[in-house]
Amino acid sequence: MTKNKAQAAKKEKRLGKEEYEKSLEELQVELVHLQEWIKEKGLKVVVIFEGRDAAGKGGVIKRITEKLNPRICRVVALPAPTEREKTQWYFQRYVSHLPAAGEMVLFDRSWYNRAGVERVMGFCTDEEYQEFLHTCPEFERMLVRSGIILIKYWFSVSDEEQEKRFLQRINDSSKQWKLSPMDLKSRSHWVEYSKAKDVMFESTDIAEAPWHEVNADEKKKARLNCIGHLLTLIPYKKLPSKKIKLPKRQSASGYKRPPIHERNMVPERW
Repeated sequence: MTKNKAQAAKKEKRLGKEEYEKSLEELQVELVHLQEWIKEKGLKVVVIFEGRDAAGKGGVIKRITEKLNPRICRVVALPAPTEREKTQWYFQRYVSHLPAAGEMVLFDRSWYNRAGVERVMGFCTDEEYQEFLHTCPEFERMLVRSGIILIKYWFSVSDEEQEKRFLQRINDSSKQWKLSPMDLKSRSHWVEYSKAKDVMFESTDIAEAPWHEVNADEKKKARLNCIGHLLTLIPYKKLPSKKIKLPKRQSASGYKRPPIHERNMVPERW
């Protein structure tokens, strides 16, 4: 079998539901151990998720956070900047969301908006764009020097797969909210986005915070591959479990609860 045929055969072999769910469960257990290590050691972790629209960033973020404590691991997905924020130092509105000791922050898109959508759609000037490419590496080096563990993922999806996912969202009313007007415009700027991504990588793929690219054409594999890779980037150990003893319930001491019919109960339809 030739190399190309072997690669094609591997690509065609899709991940079964049972294997996926088993692997995901194992990885999520490890994420809990990582979370406890981050809390115990006072680590400050930032994970950036960037990529094509409909590439599956939200899906992997959901699986990462599913079993974790939202007080330790939180998601930041900022809306478009306000008029006031547009006059601030570009990185200013992101800085306020950076983690304190014992926290992990997942950015569902980040300051890299300037190198992508803002550049392609003309939401920033060429001077602002060039300043970003110059400043961003220094900004990230500063974060790393301050003790932040900075991890960056780019989710890559083919033209054909993106089109398929867009059509699925259009035809599914429960998913249409995922398809913004900007997502639709991105289809007609596919090559421009590709060029912008290439320039972004060239300028910001630094040793202190390199880019990690995820093949996202198959969502389930992309989720497992990304989570598994994330777990290798932060050395951690499983901490001893604390023994938990359930205390006895307090004695009623004559207290009687009000009759249930006096409350405004939700109808039990199921």
